[in-house]
Amino acid sequence: METPNQNGAEAHIKVSTLNCIDLSNPDIHQSVSLLKQACLDCGFFYVVNHGISQEFMEEVFAQSKNFFRWPLNEKMKLLRNEKHRGYTPVLDELLDPDNQVHGDYKEGYYIGVEAPEDDPDSEKPFYGPNVWPADGVLPGWRQTMEKFHHEALEVAKAIARVIALALDLEVDFFDKPEMLGKPIATLRLLHYEGQISDPSKGIYGAGAHSDYGLITLLATDDVMGLQICKDKDAKPQKWEYVAPIKGAFIVNLGDMLERWSNCIFKSTLHRVLGNGQERYSVAYFVEPSHDCLVECLPTCKSEENPPKFPPIRCGTYLSQRYRDTHAELSVYNKHQT
Repeated sequence: METPNQNGAEAHIKVSTLNCIDLSNPDIHQSVSLLKQACLDCGFFYVVNHGISQEFMEEVFAQSKNFFRWPLNEKMKLLRNEKHRGYTPVLDELLDPDNQVHGDYKEGYYIGVEAPEDDPDSEKPFYGPNVWPADGVLPGWRQTMEKFHHEALEVAKAIARVIALALDLEVDFFDKPEMLGKPIATLRLLHYEGQISDPSKGIYGAGAHSDYGLITLLATDDVMGLQICKDKDAKPQKWEYVAPIKGAFIVNLGDMLERWSNCIFKSTLHRVLGNGQERYSVAYFVEPSHDCLVECLPTCKSEENPPKFPPIRCGTYLSQRYRDTHAELSVYNKHQT
């Protein structure tokens, strides 16, 4: 594991201690207990023995590097569209406008659930065909990413079953067709080019934010960079690094699950600080179906603790969050000529 070179940006390095959920553990009660403790504490935990081989994960990272090594003008031909599929350039995303001078010093690539143009669902904001590099340009690239997308969804569903039990729901609560039976699931390849972050100057690999949706699975290389803030209201905020563990996913809860659980489970602020080294990660964002109504779970409300949020459709909620954090596509028109 690479140790961050803080370059004066932080006084010291503190690494967070997170619970580790073993999906192969036959003792489901132990897994539920560990996950519940993590969700009440900080909403971040590790998941191991998840069923995706280390060899395949290495292939995903190798193919990600193959794409990001392309010249910018080639990558811009695959610029993200209004469905949030395709390439996102450096500075495209601004996650923490109160503290960031520029956007994030990272580039990315969005891959969603593939829906053909003639599918009625393709009219919805987060469904539709993906943007792919031309056949033959990156051999095996599309096949690798589609396979990972499929396998990561199965991992996410397994985690969601443990979350359901931790919330005193039926184990298959999130498996319903309107939830993870037809999910909005987005794979995002990420590349941090080696910029040195400096919070005092508003320069970040990724600005402080909480994720929008249900859960996020993150695989990362061995370069440290991810930080979490367990108490966003503390003054000053205290940030801790999350150490990469080979073969593990780092999993965190999103704002939608915090809303669904009536704030019983936490969605936690996190950010990425660059230390001058290149860093690659693969994020997998999992949300319920577009039409799912997110309203307070029956086990998370009472007379003493009434619902804190009104019901909202998943697609409506996500569309607004994406609009709030991404640049208007019109700013890239000069690259399209």
